[in-house]
Amino acid sequence: MIHSSAIIGANVTIGDNVVIEEHVTIGDNVTIGHHVVIKKDTKIGNFVQIGELTVLGKPTSSNKKMARKPGKALDPLVINDHVVIGCNSVLYRGVRLNSGVFVGDLSSIREKVVIGEDSIIGRNAIVETNTTIGNRVTIQTGCYITADMVIEDEVFIGPCCSSSNDKYMGMGNFEHRGPIIKKGVKIGNNATLLPAITIGENAIVGAGSVITKDVPPNRTVVGNPGRIIK
Repeated sequence: MIHSSAIIGANVTIGDNVVIEEHVTIGDNVTIGHHVVIKKDTKIGNFVQIGELTVLGKPTSSNKKMARKPGKALDPLVINDHVVIGCNSVLYRGVRLNSGVFVGDLSSIREKVVIGEDSIIGRNAIVETNTTIGNRVTIQTGCYITADMVIEDEVFIGPCCSSSNDKYMGMGNFEHRGPIIKKGVKIGNNATLLPAITIGENAIVGAGSVITKDVPPNRTVVGNPGRIIK
């Protein structure tokens, strides 16, 4: 089903049972897999590839227990040129993917997220709300990127890393603040990053480390809790 108000460019390939809602804009040379749902107002650039069973521009929802209500006045999802989105992924309204971004299968990207040019969101990764990811960042398979997080350019995050933004786990007495990861940081697989820490430029976090406090630039930390090694 394609709504009559949708604007679709030249050389667009559309699979079976695709739903394109009102006021969607799709550029030239786009490929859309089978059973994709593109929600209203979504903007898609040129040379974009969208895998099967993916939902683009999903609106937010909540229940009465949620401490942080997502709000309803969100900008449309914007997908710029040469973006690749895998199968079974869900991208919300209020997301912006800049040119050349790759999103792996089974990924989830929440509202108010910006992802910079040529960055990679790995298979089954989760990116929560109000997070900024820079250019040429690699986030590998199965990572959990918490809300309110900043990841600067050229960061590498290994598989299954986890981050958090609430020091007291729902008590309501801590302003949500995710980690800040500065330019050029490398983080090994299964590392855990606690709320409100800063990892300085070009630092290295060893695999399996638990980072409970700030890491200075150009240093290597390992262990639980993370400690600096020479």
